[in-house]
Amino acid sequence: MKILFAGGGTAGHINPALAIAGYVKQQQPQAEILYVGAKGGMEGKLVPKAGYAYQEIAISGFQRKLNWEGFKKNLRTLKLLVTSSAASKKIIRSFAPDICVGTGGYVSGPVLRAAAKLGVPIVIHEQNAYPGVTNKMLAKYASKVFLTVEDAKKYLPQGCPWVVTGNPVRAEFLTAQREEARKKLRLDTRPVILSFGGSLGARKINEAVADLIAWSAKEDRYQHIHAYGQYGKWFPQRLEEKGVRLAQHPNLDIREYIDDIADCFAAADLVICRAGAGTLSELQAQGRASILIPSPNVAENHQYHNAMALVRRQAASILEEKDLTGQRLISMVDEMVSHPDVLRAYQANAKKMAITDSSERIYRGICEVLSKK
Repeated sequence: MKILFAGGGTAGHINPALAIAGYVKQQQPQAEILYVGAKGGMEGKLVPKAGYAYQEIAISGFQRKLNWEGFKKNLRTLKLLVTSSAASKKIIRSFAPDICVGTGGYVSGPVLRAAAKLGVPIVIHEQNAYPGVTNKMLAKYASKVFLTVEDAKKYLPQGCPWVVTGNPVRAEFLTAQREEARKKLRLDTRPVILSFGGSLGARKINEAVADLIAWSAKEDRYQHIHAYGQYGKWFPQRLEEKGVRLAQHPNLDIREYIDDIADCFAAADLVICRAGAGTLSELQAQGRASILIPSPNVAENHQYHNAMALVRRQAASILEEKDLTGQRLISMVDEMVSHPDVLRAYQANAKKMAITDSSERIYRGICEVLSKK
């Protein structure tokens, strides 16, 4: 089996591809895998590090801002669409894959379109509840579209062959256990809140969480793990200004970045976070209640749609960033943690949404497409 993967731009597109590739190699060690990414994308570091052959093409996305700078960038994108198509065909002819797998991002477009034109079957994995522009365009050529949640099907072309597979998650999210994680993190029996806004940090989340911690620290009613991110290094000083001396509150674990995230998820009673597809799959795998604050700065507001897939199933609460204040967050946290039965219901409903064999389902789908070739 020879598989060509295309996807990139964000970890949300790259990690599923790597998880699928890893499962394929487990099942078929002789399988040949080539990953095509965008020049300058983070996939250029992550894919070779994972041990897969890697090639790249120059591609960019269209700018939505109607100004002179945006116009110039869009002209460049139009030129790249032509050259990226030729480069994609050259790679495909050379590698001669049996199937091409797209996981989203600008690079998926020219690669999978070229594959379809050359008669190579293509399949798509869509991580979000609202499919991206690239995947919606490619879906009409796809032999199969793998969906993380069924909510996405209504945005696909009519008659598109879709199947719900979930989103692959790292193995540690499937194995981390609550009591063991709490021992590792030296936590006691008080409720545990975990909050973060991504590796870079999200200013409005940091500001609201600072208010929440200042309020809760008056009685030390919670244990709180918070990651403020690369751009939130001001956060500890903000807590000091609000009268919170971290040295006097061992129940507060304030960090720039969380590198033991699976254990932190397992230990938490309530998670406050963005609504990226990967994060939500991890919440579901661990069966965790959450307050979701979708990023408003993403294409087609897809994090809102992701969050609503959980909210509609009573597996999470949503707090849109336009409504986010410290007082509003305090009120929601206090209401949820004060009612353990509500937390338990959210946790159970999140767990019901979990698909823990996602990579296997996608592998079976790939094999099914190849069997009809």
